Amino acid sequence: MHILGKIDALLVRVIHPVLIVIGLAVALMLVIGILTRMFGAPVFGLEEIMLLAIMWFYMLGAALASRERSHLSADFVRVISKNPKVWRVAALISTAISLVIAVLFSTWAWALFSFGLERGQSTPVFGIPWWISQSSLFVASVLFIVYLVRDLIHEIRGDDWQSGDPAAEVE
Repeated sequence: MHILGKIDALLVRVIHPVLIVIGLAVALMLVIGILTRMFGAPVFGLEEIMLLAIMWFYMLGAALASRERSHLSADFVRVISKNPKVWRVAALISTAISLVIAVLFSTWAWALFSFGLERGQSTPVFGIPWWISQSSLFVASVLFIVYLVRDLIHEIRGDDWQSGDPAAEVE
């Protein structure tokens, strides 16, 4: 396995348990928040912690979906055409457009993260710096770019990579 494959495998082995822990923590915080409000003693600042956790949960999950090519897609080209060459051109164009958008998203995410660092803004209750949740956008956008470049290379080479199971590549 080449170095990029090893880095990818390490990322997946780190992100999966992190997502499980964050998901369970968010569910627990929701239950605590609901129960404490029912009993008239809400936990002050719980929403701040939940926001931070949810941002990372969503962004890391989106990055994994990009890696595994399991994100939502509307592949209507296969419905309107039976020509595999048309499918390939459509996939190539789609991946190239997605890559351009991911680069733009990454630029925006970096600007937002930098702004948060410069301003030193923090949450009102616990004083958690906003850049902690904003950095999740940048981390995810970089991972989007990496996986879209991988996909674009596969598309250009004409590999039949979509029929495989990318999750099995790490196992």
